[in-house]
Amino acid sequence: MSKYDNRATNRAVALKYEGEGAPVVVASGMGFLAERMVEVAAESGVPIYEDNSLATMLSQLALGQEIPDALYQAIVEIYVYFLNFDPEDPDKARRERAALAAQAEKAAQQPEPQEEKGES
Repeated sequence: MSKYDNRATNRAVALKYEGEGAPVVVASGMGFLAERMVEVAAESGVPIYEDNSLATMLSQLALGQEIPDALYQAIVEIYVYFLNFDPEDPDKARRERAALAAQAEKAAQQPEPQEEKGES
């Protein structure tokens, strides 16, 4: 696959939330346009969240359309991720997210404590 073919599958979607209703799709693009959207966002200090599957679903919505109920949880997680965004350290939130995921995985692998059975 050429670099061009790979680039054509890239997608980017910009959302806007004004406090009422659901977030709305305000921009969407594929390939070169998606790359340019990400570049402009990065240059402008806008936090970027990468999730190809979610971008594919969101890119099917029309401009100005609210996100569907089925995507609320995913979008809430992104907004929480952005709460940790630091323009001086753009990778900080990503590192923290990875650390939390590692902690959750480690906790899931720990055996549950056994209840001690006392003699009556």
